[in-house]
Amino acid sequence: MLYPTWLNVFLFLGAAGVVLASPLEVPEDHSSVGLPSAKYATHPLDLWCGTVISRDDILSAENAMKESPAGAASPSEINVYWTVVSKDGTVAGGDISTPQIVDQMQELNNNYGGSFTWTLAGISRVVNAEWHDEASPNTPQQTAMKTAHRQGGRRDLNVYTVGFVSGPGKGLLGYATFPSSYGKNPTDDGVVIHFATLPGGSMTHYNLGRTLSHEAGHWLGLYHTFQGGCAQSSGGDFVSDTPAESSPTSGCPNNKTSCSPGVQDPIHNYMDYSYDSCMDQFTAGQMERAASQMNMYRPN
Repeated sequence: MLYPTWLNVFLFLGAAGVVLASPLEVPEDHSSVGLPSAKYATHPLDLWCGTVISRDDILSAENAMKESPAGAASPSEINVYWTVVSKDGTVAGGDISTPQIVDQMQELNNNYGGSFTWTLAGISRVVNAEWHDEASPNTPQQTAMKTAHRQGGRRDLNVYTVGFVSGPGKGLLGYATFPSSYGKNPTDDGVVIHFATLPGGSMTHYNLGRTLSHEAGHWLGLYHTFQGGCAQSSGGDFVSDTPAESSPTSGCPNNKTSCSPGVQDPIHNYMDYSYDSCMDQFTAGQMERAASQMNMYRPN
């Protein structure tokens, strides 16, 4: 999920006192992946991604992957069910057009470069001002929205577009669930994004369609590239070919080397927080991890 900085402290799910034992430890400053910790409370980012997974769930999921690693798979085909939730049935109120959704699907496929193929399986439209304005993680509005409109099975991506106008989710760009969460709450599975982040939308710096690529990455099991900061002994983002970085990226800076001199931070990676115009890559390791996560948690 992407949040403006004024929500950082309010939404921090602090658990810095929890100590996790081997075989896997999760950094204390990432108690919930995506929700900014106190470490980043003053970081000058415009918006945040706050896709939530608890430290205990990270521990459980990563230990399960270590104990029963899923083999690499051929490219996966994923059906996408799209629910447009508008405030009042107007374009300004979030009733995005079908051509704009088609453009977003093309962007999603371009960003994943054939490792995953995303096929639009259907579009549903609903006018509900409360859902449009207030849907966010763990809220009654989100639960009602997803209960009424989720379609397909565990390998099908549900995308909901809303406005994040008020309530705890005010200012979000989007959020997602992780594959390991599906078994506990299938109805909650999916991605929710701001309607203005689609290609041609009105969200400054975030209107090229890459918010969905970022959130779909979480849905496939990818963490942020700055997960764990520079302390890679903790596992970081659990992908070996994404350089460590100490903090999220804002904008598209030149020569950001936050962990190792001479080693550039992965500012162009879709799982960082850079502007859309700066994002243009997933790594081979990320796609291998995503395939393994799909095999384990979303098997055919």
